[in-house]
Amino acid sequence: MPINNYGLRTPLYAETFVGNSTTKSAKLLLSVGGILRYTIIKDVTVGESVNFEIAELLRDYLTVTISETAGAAPTVQKISFTSTITLYPEANAGGLAIYPGAISTLSGDGYEGYSKFIDEANSSIPYRNRANNQDTWLLAEKTPSTAATNDDFYIFVPNNISGYAGAMSSAGVISYIPYSSTDTGLVIGSVPLAINRIDCTKYGIGTKVTLINRFGVLQDLWFFLKKVKQITRSNERYEANTLLSNGTYSTTDPTTKLLNSKAKQSRTLSSGYYPEWTNAYFEELLLSENVWMTRERVQQPNTPEIIPVTVRTSEMTYKTSVNDRLIEYTIDFEDAFDYINNVR
Repeated sequence: MPINNYGLRTPLYAETFVGNSTTKSAKLLLSVGGILRYTIIKDVTVGESVNFEIAELLRDYLTVTISETAGAAPTVQKISFTSTITLYPEANAGGLAIYPGAISTLSGDGYEGYSKFIDEANSSIPYRNRANNQDTWLLAEKTPSTAATNDDFYIFVPNNISGYAGAMSSAGVISYIPYSSTDTGLVIGSVPLAINRIDCTKYGIGTKVTLINRFGVLQDLWFFLKKVKQITRSNERYEANTLLSNGTYSTTDPTTKLLNSKAKQSRTLSSGYYPEWTNAYFEELLLSENVWMTRERVQQPNTPEIIPVTVRTSEMTYKTSVNDRLIEYTIDFEDAFDYINNVR
């Protein structure tokens, strides 16, 4: 039976209908990785469903990281969970269970993804109307379709760059499929992924931004054109008394002193020219809560390092070829740490 995968940034409900007129309460047992983590008891109303929102509870056990080594194979980040609901004839889950054992079970794997309002409740990854037991790539399609023969997935990568793409097998197993520096396409099952190679030598090799997309997997998004780096500083200041006991003072000793200085580096990146349908890539970048950037290590040219960043751009106008002709986005990023080390 295929694994059910859920995005835990979206509410997820374990529920059952209460039809027995003697039911007074329900007990939820929620296990993560085979270990019981939560026991929750609720009063119920006969003739209605009782439900427990479990996504927030599960997300506490989901760790989202990225390898510190550029180019390293990504790790699938998930938690496995099981929830059961049992009904009881007395308040606070008192008395013998109305039915032998649990009567309702919701289980699967949880990821740092999300569904949309139009996907409806308890929608599972990949959140689109797919044929059952079908392989798929976990990124936005050019033209969403239910037929495997009509699938059209694309990524845009500089020349001579290798990487990984998130995919899900027909059994619901999520993994990362590698591509080489010369590959122009991949296939999972019968579903192709086209790799469009971009020449960005005019502005270097481009800048790679990695995000957790709506399907809960790492996705690389390349910015091919120019970039601007900035640094901003903030601090507190106070007026110091520098007067000496003999009534003199030093003209090299400042009376205005600074403390608690902090600094942040930021970058403005231009995406280069993308097709109109890739608006979804940049939408997911703005909505992601986990973003990293690959840059050259300071004072070590040609040695990449990965740093966490936040997306400072907070709104996006969807561009179209009719309105804008060329589809290009300019996004502001800020380092997700202080430039001056203050980790204590």
